Amino acid sequence: IYQCDWSSDVCSSDLASAASAPAPQPPAKIKDLVEKSAQANGVDPLLVHSVIQEESGYNRYAMSPKGAEGLMQLMPSTARMLGVGNSFDEEQNIEAGVKYLKYLQTVYKDDRLALAAYNAGPKSVDRFKQVPPYPETQAYVERVAARYRAANQVRETAKAAQRAQATQAQEAAAPPVEKHPKVERSEEHTSELQSH
Repeated sequence: IYQCDWSSDVCSSDLASAASAPAPQPPAKIKDLVEKSAQANGVDPLLVHSVIQEESGYNRYAMSPKGAEGLMQLMPSTARMLGVGNSFDEEQNIEAGVKYLKYLQTVYKDDRLALAAYNAGPKSVDRFKQVPPYPETQAYVERVAARYRAANQVRETAKAAQRAQATQAQEAAAPPVEKHPKVERSEEHTSELQSH
């Protein structure tokens, strides 16, 4: 979890490090739970991972000073509303967090506003009709967005490499094609052409 010097509103070094620092890798179980829940709810799993990285760094027992709990840092009232019995249960926490994120994406139709509402609450976003002017929320949105952009770049680079490998494999497997095949004409064909 990143700390900012709120007295001077300086978080730029954190933003740069969030985008350039290698993201913590989730345990296989967490990765599978995120993939399953994200797919079921129509949310990009990379966005979910970006939120979890920022919220808890994949620490299922994380607790914020304000009382948010678990991987996706659910507030107890939000967890209850979403039917969570144990916020420290990875599956319950991820499923509820992803459903809540999808709900916010549907309401605000803008990932930045959805992230701001996830952090500061929907009432704050509704009040300001934009990312609220709270330094903590603005920095949070920027950090999650930076993580998400970095993860998307990695995904796109991997896809491009896979496409290039597939193309190379196809070219290597294809028989060589003559660019200018020789045309052999029989004497009959040549005389037939000359008579026309």
